[in-house]
Amino acid sequence: MELRQHFTDHPASVGETYGQHFRVAAGFAGSLAIAAGAAAVHAIVPSLCTKTASRRIDELHARMHSGARAHEAPAAHAA
Repeated sequence: MELRQHFTDHPASVGETYGQHFRVAAGFAGSLAIAAGAAAVHAIVPSLCTKTASRRIDELHARMHSGARAHEAPAAHAA
């Protein structure tokens, strides 16, 4: 596999450019970091953040599987 393909094949397979895919994936990473933080707080004090992590993960799952990503970033241009 050519080096360039490591950065272009997968984004193209979901209809995004590398930059678009980076923004979407980084947004998912940020949401997961918030969910992880909420879960850590909940582990220490069970009465806090009782639904924060699960709600955020449910929202991410829905976005990933509903095709919402396609509406966030226009389809990649043909190479």
